[in-house]
Amino acid sequence: MGVVERKLRDLEKIKLQIIEQSWLIVEEEGWQALSIRKIADAIEYSVPVIYKHFENKDAIIAYFTRQGFAMMAEQLASAVDLNKSADDNLYNIATSYWKFALEHKKCYEIMFGLGIPQCEVVNSIKEMKATSTVMLTCISKCITENNVDQIDLYLKFKTFWSILHGIITIEFLSNQKTNPEEVSPILTDAIQGFIISLKHHHN
Repeated sequence: MGVVERKLRDLEKIKLQIIEQSWLIVEEEGWQALSIRKIADAIEYSVPVIYKHFENKDAIIAYFTRQGFAMMAEQLASAVDLNKSADDNLYNIATSYWKFALEHKKCYEIMFGLGIPQCEVVNSIKEMKATSTVMLTCISKCITENNVDQIDLYLKFKTFWSILHGIITIEFLSNQKTNPEEVSPILTDAIQGFIISLKHHHN
């Protein structure tokens, strides 16, 4: 192995250490406790070494955010069954979202640290766009299958995501031990209501 290859391999190794240690801090103390100094001390490197890989704490949080949305997009997409109606799939997406948020609580907290991202942010980050595309596609199919006219697709998409995020946030704040497999009756009721309103939309 040449000198350049070894240097690149060493750099990659340090980056992985930074990511792993950052995640340990997040899991143990919460993402607000994350700091460049704390990471540097934990992996026994100087602060400038961390800055070679991530320009600041926000860059590390952005890394975890992208990772989280990539995982969420995959999980939501796998909940869609093309042999089922869009109504059923919309409900499946909602329950899959619930499970993801509860199984990856710390990650979800980082992803939505400032609430639901704005459309321009969603569209500029491919991992976020992949997540929103799964939802948008299913809502659009639901509208088509039920012959609904003159409906604002993006308004319905934002409403759908807001319902999911709102119920998840309330669950988080309640601090009760919630089983991801037991979907909240509040979520079930809200999504069923959303689907009914979507199918019977009137201007």
